Amino acid sequence: MNGEQLAAALMRHGLDEAEGARKRVLADLVLEHFSSLIGGEPAVALWIPGRIEVFGKHTDYGGGHSLIAPVPRGFLFVARGRDDRMVTMADAARGERFGIELARSPAGSMSESSPAGWRRYAATTVHRLDRNFPGAVRGADVVFASDLPPASGMSSSSALMVGLATALVRLGSIETTREWQASIRGPVDTAGYYACIENGMSFASLTGDAGVGTHGGSEDHVALTCGRAGHVSAWRFAPIQHVAAAAIPPDWMFVIASSGVAARKTGAAKDSYNRLSFLVRGLLELWNASEPPQPSLYAALASTPTAVERLTALISSRSAADPAALDLGNRLTHFRNEDARIDDAVQAFRSADRDRIGALSDASQSDAELLLQNQVAETVALARAARTLGAFGASSFGAGFGGSVWALVARSDAADFSARWLTEYRRAFPQRDSATVFLAPPGPSLTWLVQGG
Repeated sequence: MNGEQLAAALMRHGLDEAEGARKRVLADLVLEHFSSLIGGEPAVALWIPGRIEVFGKHTDYGGGHSLIAPVPRGFLFVARGRDDRMVTMADAARGERFGIELARSPAGSMSESSPAGWRRYAATTVHRLDRNFPGAVRGADVVFASDLPPASGMSSSSALMVGLATALVRLGSIETTREWQASIRGPVDTAGYYACIENGMSFASLTGDAGVGTHGGSEDHVALTCGRAGHVSAWRFAPIQHVAAAAIPPDWMFVIASSGVAARKTGAAKDSYNRLSFLVRGLLELWNASEPPQPSLYAALASTPTAVERLTALISSRSAADPAALDLGNRLTHFRNEDARIDDAVQAFRSADRDRIGALSDASQSDAELLLQNQVAETVALARAARTLGAFGASSFGAGFGGSVWALVARSDAADFSARWLTEYRRAFPQRDSATVFLAPPGPSLTWLVQGG
Protein backbone atom coordinates (compact mmCIF):
# COMPACT_ATOMS: atom_id res chain seq x y z
CA MET A 1 0.00 0.00 0.00
CA ASN A 2 1.41 3.39 -0.97
CA GLY A 3 0.21 6.88 -1.78
CA GLU A 4 0.34 6.36 -5.53
CA GLN A 5 -1.92 3.31 -5.31
CA LEU A 6 -4.47 5.05 -3.10
CA ALA A 7 -4.57 8.15 -5.31
CA ALA A 8 -4.97 5.98 -8.41
CA ALA A 9 -7.92 4.20 -6.79
CA LEU A 10 -9.60 7.54 -6.15
CA MET A 11 -9.10 8.64 -9.75
CA ARG A 12 -10.70 5.40 -10.92
CA HIS A 13 -13.74 6.45 -8.90
CA GLY A 14 -13.97 9.84 -10.61
CA LEU A 15 -11.47 12.12 -8.89
CA ASP A 16 -10.03 14.85 -11.11
CA GLU A 17 -6.45 14.17 -12.26
CA ALA A 18 -5.09 17.40 -10.78
CA GLU A 19 -6.61 16.52 -7.42
CA GLY A 20 -5.18 13.01 -7.75
CA ALA A 21 -1.68 14.44 -7.47
CA ARG A 22 -2.69 16.19 -4.23
CA LYS A 23 -4.14 12.96 -2.86
CA ARG A 24 -0.91 11.10 -3.48
CA VAL A 25 0.88 13.60 -1.24
CA LEU A 26 -1.88 13.34 1.37
CA ALA A 27 -1.84 9.55 1.30
CA ASP A 28 1.95 9.40 1.59
CA LEU A 29 1.75 11.66 4.64
CA VAL A 30 -0.88 9.47 6.33
CA LEU A 31 0.90 6.20 5.56
CA GLU A 32 4.27 7.49 6.72
CA HIS A 33 2.70 8.77 9.94
CA PHE A 34 1.02 5.41 10.54
CA SER A 35 4.25 3.54 9.94
CA SER A 36 6.31 5.73 12.26
CA LEU A 37 3.68 6.00 15.00
CA ILE A 38 2.03 2.57 14.95
CA GLY A 39 4.29 0.39 12.84
CA GLY A 40 3.49 -1.84 9.91
CA GLU A 41 0.63 -1.30 7.48
CA PRO A 42 -2.98 -0.35 8.17
CA ALA A 43 -5.76 -2.86 7.55
CA VAL A 44 -8.22 -0.39 6.02
CA ALA A 45 -8.02 2.83 4.06
CA LEU A 46 -10.87 5.06 2.97
CA TRP A 47 -11.65 8.46 1.50
CA ILE A 48 -14.40 10.76 2.75
CA PRO A 49 -14.93 14.11 0.98
CA GLY A 50 -16.30 17.44 2.06
CA ARG A 51 -19.48 18.64 0.42
CA ILE A 52 -20.86 21.61 -1.46
CA GLU A 53 -24.45 22.64 -0.83
CA VAL A 54 -25.54 24.20 -4.10
CA PHE A 55 -29.05 25.02 -2.89
CA GLY A 56 -30.94 24.05 0.23
CA LYS A 57 -29.62 26.29 2.99
CA HIS A 58 -30.99 25.07 6.35
CA THR A 59 -33.80 23.03 4.84
CA ASP A 60 -32.83 19.43 5.64
CA TYR A 61 -33.76 19.31 9.32
CA GLY A 62 -37.20 20.68 8.36
CA GLY A 63 -37.80 17.76 6.00
CA GLY A 64 -37.07 19.89 2.94
CA HIS A 65 -34.88 19.45 -0.13
CA SER A 66 -31.21 20.15 -0.87
CA LEU A 67 -29.01 20.03 -3.96
CA ILE A 68 -25.60 18.73 -2.94
CA ALA A 69 -22.37 17.24 -4.27
CA PRO A 70 -19.05 15.93 -2.92
CA VAL A 71 -16.06 18.23 -3.31
CA PRO A 72 -12.70 16.85 -4.47
CA ARG A 73 -11.07 17.54 -1.10
CA GLY A 74 -11.60 15.78 2.16
CA PHE A 75 -10.14 13.21 4.56
CA LEU A 76 -8.04 10.13 4.05
CA PHE A 77 -8.28 7.60 6.90
CA VAL A 78 -6.19 4.51 7.58
CA ALA A 79 -6.72 2.22 10.56
CA ARG A 80 -5.92 -1.13 12.13
CA GLY A 81 -7.50 -3.00 15.03
CA ARG A 82 -5.96 -3.28 18.48
CA ASP A 83 -6.23 -6.01 21.10
CA ASP A 84 -7.32 -3.66 23.89
CA ARG A 85 -10.19 -1.21 24.44
CA MET A 86 -8.46 1.95 23.24
CA VAL A 87 -9.18 3.92 20.09
CA THR A 88 -6.25 6.17 19.27
CA MET A 89 -6.52 8.91 16.68
CA ALA A 90 -3.69 10.87 15.11
CA ASP A 91 -3.94 13.86 12.77
CA ALA A 92 -0.94 13.40 10.50
CA ALA A 93 -1.12 16.96 9.15
CA ARG A 94 -1.22 18.69 12.55
CA GLY A 95 0.80 16.18 14.54
CA GLU A 96 -1.99 15.85 17.13
CA ARG A 97 -2.99 12.64 18.90
CA PHE A 98 -5.96 11.64 21.04
CA GLY A 99 -6.98 8.46 22.87
CA ILE A 100 -10.52 7.30 23.70
CA GLU A 101 -11.16 4.43 26.08
CA LEU A 102 -14.16 2.30 25.21
CA ALA A 103 -16.88 1.71 27.84
CA ARG A 104 -16.02 5.00 29.52
CA SER A 105 -18.69 6.95 27.74
CA PRO A 106 -20.75 9.62 29.47
CA ALA A 107 -24.42 8.67 29.72
CA GLY A 108 -25.72 12.22 29.31
CA SER A 109 -24.49 15.45 27.83
CA MET A 110 -20.81 16.19 27.68
CA SER A 111 -19.48 18.44 30.42
CA GLU A 112 -17.38 21.56 30.06
CA SER A 113 -14.30 19.40 30.70
CA SER A 114 -15.13 17.11 27.77
CA PRO A 115 -12.84 17.10 24.72
CA ALA A 116 -13.01 20.14 22.47
CA GLY A 117 -12.68 20.68 18.74
CA TRP A 118 -12.26 17.60 16.55
CA ARG A 119 -11.65 15.46 19.61
CA ARG A 120 -15.22 16.09 20.77
CA TYR A 121 -16.59 14.80 17.48
CA ALA A 122 -14.32 11.76 17.65
CA ALA A 123 -15.25 10.93 21.24
CA THR A 124 -18.96 11.34 20.50
CA THR A 125 -18.67 8.92 17.58
CA VAL A 126 -16.79 6.25 19.50
CA HIS A 127 -19.02 6.37 22.56
CA ARG A 128 -22.28 6.29 20.56
CA LEU A 129 -21.13 3.26 18.57
CA ASP A 130 -20.04 1.54 21.77
CA ARG A 131 -23.42 2.12 23.40
CA ASN A 132 -25.49 1.10 20.37
CA PHE A 133 -23.40 -2.00 19.59
CA PRO A 134 -22.11 -3.22 22.96
CA GLY A 135 -19.03 -5.39 22.72
CA ALA A 136 -18.73 -5.01 18.95
CA VAL A 137 -16.50 -1.93 18.73
CA ARG A 138 -12.84 -2.92 18.67
CA GLY A 139 -9.91 -0.91 19.85
CA ALA A 140 -8.17 0.69 16.88
CA ASP A 141 -5.30 2.88 15.79
CA VAL A 142 -6.59 5.50 13.36
CA VAL A 143 -4.50 8.01 11.42
CA PHE A 144 -6.03 10.65 9.18
CA ALA A 145 -5.27 13.87 7.36
CA SER A 146 -7.39 16.36 5.45
CA ASP A 147 -6.84 18.84 2.64
CA LEU A 148 -10.13 20.63 3.34
CA PRO A 149 -9.82 24.15 4.72
CA PRO A 150 -10.83 23.75 8.38
CA ALA A 151 -14.18 25.14 9.58
CA SER A 152 -14.94 26.28 6.03
CA GLY A 153 -18.56 25.19 5.78
CA MET A 154 -17.71 22.09 3.73
CA SER A 155 -18.68 19.63 6.48
CA SER A 156 -15.22 18.82 7.77
CA SER A 157 -16.62 17.91 11.20
CA SER A 158 -19.22 15.57 9.72
CA ALA A 159 -16.59 14.07 7.41
CA LEU A 160 -14.36 13.33 10.40
CA MET A 161 -17.23 11.56 12.18
CA VAL A 162 -18.30 9.59 9.11
CA GLY A 163 -14.75 8.51 8.33
CA LEU A 164 -14.07 7.36 11.89
CA ALA A 165 -17.43 5.59 12.24
CA THR A 166 -17.00 3.83 8.89
CA ALA A 167 -13.55 2.55 9.84
CA LEU A 168 -14.72 1.29 13.25
CA VAL A 169 -17.79 -0.38 11.76
CA ARG A 170 -15.60 -2.29 9.31
CA LEU A 171 -12.91 -3.24 11.82
CA GLY A 172 -15.50 -4.56 14.27
CA SER A 173 -17.75 -6.15 11.62
CA ILE A 174 -20.54 -4.14 13.22
CA GLU A 175 -22.67 -4.37 10.08
CA THR A 176 -23.07 -8.11 10.82
CA THR A 177 -24.58 -7.54 14.26
CA ARG A 178 -28.26 -8.07 14.99
CA GLU A 179 -28.62 -4.46 16.14
CA TRP A 180 -27.20 -3.03 12.91
CA GLN A 181 -29.21 -5.26 10.60
CA ALA A 182 -32.44 -4.50 12.45
CA SER A 183 -32.07 -0.74 11.98
CA ILE A 184 -29.82 -0.08 8.98
CA ARG A 185 -30.74 -1.54 5.60
CA GLY A 186 -28.42 0.28 3.21
CA PRO A 187 -26.27 3.36 2.48
CA VAL A 188 -29.12 5.85 2.98
CA ASP A 189 -29.88 4.42 6.42
CA THR A 190 -26.18 4.48 7.22
CA ALA A 191 -26.04 8.18 6.37
CA GLY A 192 -29.10 8.81 8.51
CA TYR A 193 -27.60 6.96 11.46
CA TYR A 194 -24.32 8.84 11.20
CA ALA A 195 -26.28 12.10 11.21
CA CYS A 196 -27.95 10.96 14.43
CA ILE A 197 -24.57 10.29 16.01
CA GLU A 198 -23.82 13.96 15.44
CA ASN A 199 -27.16 15.49 16.46
CA GLY A 200 -27.84 12.99 19.25
CA MET A 201 -31.20 11.72 18.00
CA SER A 202 -32.22 8.07 18.12
CA PHE A 203 -32.26 6.16 14.83
CA ALA A 204 -34.77 3.31 14.59
CA SER A 205 -33.92 1.07 17.57
CA LEU A 206 -30.50 2.69 18.13
CA THR A 207 -30.90 4.96 21.16
CA GLY A 208 -29.62 8.51 20.99
CA ASP A 209 -27.73 10.72 23.42
CA ALA A 210 -26.56 14.33 23.57
CA GLY A 211 -24.53 14.20 20.35
CA VAL A 212 -22.10 17.07 19.87
CA GLY A 213 -24.67 19.70 20.83
CA THR A 214 -25.75 20.91 17.39
CA HIS A 215 -29.26 20.32 16.07
CA GLY A 216 -28.69 19.80 12.38
CA GLY A 217 -30.05 17.35 9.84
CA SER A 218 -28.61 14.67 7.58
CA GLU A 219 -27.75 16.63 4.42
CA ASP A 220 -24.00 16.53 5.05
CA HIS A 221 -23.88 12.83 5.79
CA VAL A 222 -25.90 11.97 2.69
CA ALA A 223 -23.63 14.07 0.48
CA LEU A 224 -20.52 12.46 1.97
CA THR A 225 -21.70 8.87 1.63
CA CYS A 226 -24.17 8.87 -1.29
CA GLY A 227 -22.88 11.60 -3.60
CA ARG A 228 -21.84 10.97 -7.19
CA ALA A 229 -18.75 12.20 -8.99
CA GLY A 230 -19.47 14.73 -11.72
CA HIS A 231 -23.06 15.26 -10.58
CA VAL A 232 -25.29 17.30 -8.31
CA SER A 233 -27.94 15.32 -6.45
CA ALA A 234 -31.30 16.42 -5.09
CA TRP A 235 -32.48 14.83 -1.85
CA ARG A 236 -35.42 15.21 0.47
CA PHE A 237 -34.94 14.67 4.20
CA ALA A 238 -36.78 13.43 7.28
CA PRO A 239 -37.11 10.77 5.91
CA ILE A 240 -34.17 10.69 3.48
CA GLN A 241 -35.24 10.18 -0.13
CA HIS A 242 -33.26 10.58 -3.33
CA VAL A 243 -35.15 12.82 -5.76
CA ALA A 244 -32.99 13.44 -8.84
CA ALA A 245 -29.46 13.86 -10.15
CA ALA A 246 -27.97 15.98 -12.90
CA ALA A 247 -24.57 15.83 -14.56
CA ILE A 248 -22.46 18.96 -14.41
CA PRO A 249 -22.38 20.35 -17.98
CA PRO A 250 -18.93 19.55 -19.40
CA ASP A 251 -18.03 23.21 -19.97
CA TRP A 252 -19.02 24.29 -16.42
CA MET A 253 -16.72 24.34 -13.41
CA PHE A 254 -17.40 24.87 -9.72
CA VAL A 255 -14.89 27.10 -7.96
CA ILE A 256 -14.94 27.36 -4.17
CA ALA A 257 -13.59 30.21 -2.09
CA SER A 258 -13.04 29.66 1.61
CA SER A 259 -13.44 33.05 3.30
CA GLY A 260 -10.99 32.41 6.14
CA VAL A 261 -13.81 33.14 8.61
CA ALA A 262 -14.27 29.96 10.60
CA ALA A 263 -17.79 28.56 10.27
CA ARG A 264 -17.73 26.82 13.62
CA LYS A 265 -20.61 24.96 15.23
CA THR A 266 -19.10 24.79 18.69
CA GLY A 267 -18.73 27.24 21.58
CA ALA A 268 -20.49 30.59 21.21
CA ALA A 269 -21.20 29.98 17.51
CA LYS A 270 -23.32 26.94 18.37
CA ASP A 271 -26.18 29.11 19.69
CA SER A 272 -26.43 31.08 16.44
CA TYR A 273 -26.41 27.87 14.41
CA ASN A 274 -29.00 26.16 16.62
CA ARG A 275 -31.29 29.20 16.60
CA LEU A 276 -32.22 28.57 12.96
CA SER A 277 -33.04 24.96 13.77
CA PHE A 278 -35.09 25.95 16.82
CA LEU A 279 -37.16 28.35 14.69
CA VAL A 280 -38.09 25.49 12.37
CA ARG A 281 -38.97 23.41 15.41
CA GLY A 282 -41.07 26.30 16.71
CA LEU A 283 -42.98 26.52 13.43
CA LEU A 284 -43.75 22.81 13.54
CA GLU A 285 -44.85 22.98 17.18
CA LEU A 286 -47.12 25.91 16.34
CA TRP A 287 -48.70 23.91 13.53
CA ASN A 288 -49.07 20.69 15.52
CA ALA A 289 -50.74 22.49 18.41
CA SER A 290 -53.61 23.64 16.18
CA GLU A 291 -53.68 21.35 13.14
CA PRO A 292 -53.37 17.61 12.47
CA PRO A 293 -49.81 16.82 13.66
CA GLN A 294 -47.08 16.30 11.06
CA PRO A 295 -43.52 14.94 11.44
CA SER A 296 -41.74 17.88 9.77
CA LEU A 297 -42.28 21.44 8.61
CA TYR A 298 -42.21 20.29 4.98
CA ALA A 299 -44.86 17.66 5.71
CA ALA A 300 -47.01 20.28 7.41
CA LEU A 301 -46.78 22.67 4.43
CA ALA A 302 -47.59 19.83 2.03
CA SER A 303 -50.52 18.52 4.07
CA THR A 304 -53.14 20.92 2.71
CA PRO A 305 -53.31 23.59 -0.03
CA THR A 306 -54.00 26.25 2.59
CA ALA A 307 -51.17 25.26 4.93
CA VAL A 308 -49.09 28.38 4.32
CA GLU A 309 -52.02 30.69 5.00
CA ARG A 310 -52.96 28.75 8.14
CA LEU A 311 -49.43 28.76 9.54
CA THR A 312 -49.01 32.44 8.70
CA ALA A 313 -52.22 33.19 10.58
CA LEU A 314 -50.97 31.21 13.59
CA ILE A 315 -47.77 33.24 13.58
CA SER A 316 -49.71 36.50 13.32
CA SER A 317 -51.91 35.56 16.25
CA ARG A 318 -48.81 35.43 18.42
CA SER A 319 -47.24 38.67 17.27
CA ALA A 320 -48.66 40.90 19.99
CA ALA A 321 -47.32 38.74 22.79
CA ASP A 322 -44.29 37.13 21.17
CA PRO A 323 -41.44 39.28 19.82
CA ALA A 324 -40.07 36.18 18.07
CA ALA A 325 -43.07 36.08 15.71
CA LEU A 326 -41.21 38.13 13.09
CA ASP A 327 -38.34 35.65 13.21
CA LEU A 328 -40.81 32.78 12.72
CA GLY A 329 -42.34 34.54 9.73
CA ASN A 330 -38.96 35.15 8.13
CA ARG A 331 -37.92 31.56 8.78
CA LEU A 332 -41.07 30.24 7.13
CA THR A 333 -40.57 32.47 4.09
CA HIS A 334 -36.97 31.38 3.76
CA PHE A 335 -37.79 27.69 4.07
CA ARG A 336 -40.46 27.87 1.38
CA ASN A 337 -38.33 29.92 -1.02
CA GLU A 338 -35.19 27.84 -0.68
CA ASP A 339 -36.95 24.49 -0.84
CA ALA A 340 -38.71 25.50 -4.06
CA ARG A 341 -35.38 26.24 -5.78
CA ILE A 342 -34.21 22.64 -5.86
CA ASP A 343 -36.31 21.34 -8.74
CA ASP A 344 -35.64 24.46 -10.80
CA ALA A 345 -31.92 24.06 -10.21
CA VAL A 346 -31.92 20.41 -11.30
CA GLN A 347 -33.61 21.40 -14.56
CA ALA A 348 -31.15 24.26 -15.03
CA PHE A 349 -28.19 21.89 -14.72
CA ARG A 350 -29.78 19.40 -17.10
CA SER A 351 -30.40 22.09 -19.72
CA ALA A 352 -27.15 23.99 -19.04
CA ASP A 353 -29.18 27.13 -18.37
CA ARG A 354 -26.67 29.64 -17.04
CA ASP A 355 -29.16 32.47 -16.70
CA ARG A 356 -31.48 30.35 -14.57
CA ILE A 357 -28.62 29.28 -12.29
CA GLY A 358 -27.68 32.94 -11.91
CA ALA A 359 -31.19 34.01 -10.94
CA LEU A 360 -31.58 31.15 -8.48
CA SER A 361 -28.21 31.73 -6.83
CA ASP A 362 -28.76 35.48 -6.52
CA ALA A 363 -32.13 34.90 -4.86
CA SER A 364 -30.71 32.25 -2.54
CA GLN A 365 -27.89 34.53 -1.46
CA SER A 366 -30.25 37.44 -0.89
CA ASP A 367 -32.57 35.31 1.25
CA ALA A 368 -29.63 34.11 3.33
CA GLU A 369 -28.62 37.70 4.01
CA LEU A 370 -32.09 39.11 4.70
CA LEU A 371 -34.11 36.19 6.09
CA LEU A 372 -31.64 33.72 7.60
CA GLN A 373 -29.30 36.53 8.66
CA ASN A 374 -26.44 34.05 8.84
CA GLN A 375 -23.98 35.85 6.58
CA VAL A 376 -20.85 37.82 7.38
CA ALA A 377 -19.34 40.66 5.39
CA GLU A 378 -16.75 38.36 3.88
CA THR A 379 -19.18 35.82 2.40
CA VAL A 380 -21.42 38.59 1.09
CA ALA A 381 -18.44 40.22 -0.60
CA LEU A 382 -17.22 36.93 -2.10
CA ALA A 383 -20.59 36.16 -3.67
CA ARG A 384 -20.91 39.66 -5.14
CA ALA A 385 -17.33 39.73 -6.38
CA ALA A 386 -17.77 36.37 -8.10
CA ARG A 387 -20.72 37.68 -10.09
CA THR A 388 -18.91 40.94 -10.94
CA LEU A 389 -15.88 38.96 -12.16
CA GLY A 390 -17.96 36.89 -14.56
CA ALA A 391 -19.33 33.88 -12.65
CA PHE A 392 -22.80 33.00 -13.95
CA GLY A 393 -23.83 31.81 -10.48
CA ALA A 394 -22.50 32.24 -6.93
CA SER A 395 -23.77 31.74 -3.40
CA SER A 396 -22.55 31.06 0.10
CA PHE A 397 -23.29 27.62 1.52
CA GLY A 398 -23.25 25.58 4.68
CA ALA A 399 -24.25 26.60 8.18
CA GLY A 400 -23.29 30.24 7.64
CA PHE A 401 -21.65 32.71 10.03
CA GLY A 402 -18.47 32.34 7.98
CA GLY A 403 -17.38 29.55 5.68
CA SER A 404 -17.30 29.42 1.91
CA VAL A 405 -18.90 30.53 -1.35
CA TRP A 406 -19.30 28.56 -4.57
CA ALA A 407 -19.14 30.05 -8.04
CA LEU A 408 -19.95 28.52 -11.41
CA VAL A 409 -17.83 29.60 -14.37
CA ALA A 410 -16.87 28.39 -17.81
CA ARG A 411 -14.32 25.60 -17.49
CA SER A 412 -11.97 27.39 -19.89
CA ASP A 413 -11.97 30.48 -17.65
CA ALA A 414 -11.80 28.70 -14.29
CA ALA A 415 -8.09 29.06 -13.53
CA ASP A 416 -7.97 32.74 -14.46
CA PHE A 417 -11.21 33.46 -12.61
CA SER A 418 -9.89 31.74 -9.46
CA ALA A 419 -6.79 33.91 -9.37
CA ARG A 420 -8.75 37.13 -9.92
CA TRP A 421 -11.37 36.18 -7.32
CA LEU A 422 -8.79 35.51 -4.63
CA THR A 423 -6.85 38.69 -5.48
CA GLU A 424 -10.00 40.81 -5.27
CA TYR A 425 -10.99 39.24 -1.96
CA ARG A 426 -7.59 39.68 -0.34
CA ARG A 427 -7.54 43.29 -1.46
CA ALA A 428 -10.84 43.86 0.34
CA PHE A 429 -10.03 41.72 3.40
CA PRO A 430 -6.23 41.60 3.84
CA GLN A 431 -6.62 40.19 7.34
CA ARG A 432 -8.12 36.97 5.91
CA ASP A 433 -4.77 35.59 4.81
CA SER A 434 -5.95 31.98 5.26
CA ALA A 435 -8.55 32.36 2.50
CA THR A 436 -8.18 29.87 -0.35
CA VAL A 437 -9.75 29.32 -3.76
CA PHE A 438 -9.78 26.01 -5.62
CA LEU A 439 -11.44 24.30 -8.56
CA ALA A 440 -14.07 21.87 -7.35
CA PRO A 441 -15.38 19.41 -9.92
CA PRO A 442 -17.53 17.03 -7.81
CA GLY A 443 -15.51 13.94 -6.94
CA PRO A 444 -16.28 10.56 -5.37
CA SER A 445 -18.16 10.25 -2.10
CA LEU A 446 -17.13 7.75 0.58
CA THR A 447 -14.74 5.35 -1.17
CA TRP A 448 -13.08 2.25 0.21
CA LEU A 449 -9.46 2.11 -0.93
CA VAL A 450 -8.43 -0.92 1.16
CA GLN A 451 -11.03 -3.08 2.92
CA GLY A 452 -9.21 -5.30 5.36
CA GLY A 453 -10.40 -6.12 8.85
